[in-house]
Amino acid sequence: MSQRQKLIVRILCGAKDNDIPFEEVCGLLRGLGFSLRINGSHHVFYQDKIEEIIDIQPKNGKAKPYQVKQIRQIIIKYKLGGVLDV
Repeated sequence: MSQRQKLIVRILCGAKDNDIPFEEVCGLLRGLGFSLRINGSHHVFYQDKIEEIIDIQPKNGKAKPYQVKQIRQIIIKYKLGGVLDV
């Protein structure tokens, strides 16, 4: 299992949403094909085939828990990352 898939599993697990490193989330989203636009502390990720826009900000080097939850919902809805292909 790749590092990206391990991070996706951690996000999908939902047990420690407050302990996901911000830079890892950014790298994951870029790896999933999202484009990035930065406006101040806001990192805005978007993709043509995805309706939602992901707007995240770091808090003490971690992603905010409610934003991790939003990312989890998008991963599930669009079956991103290949870990849901069973």
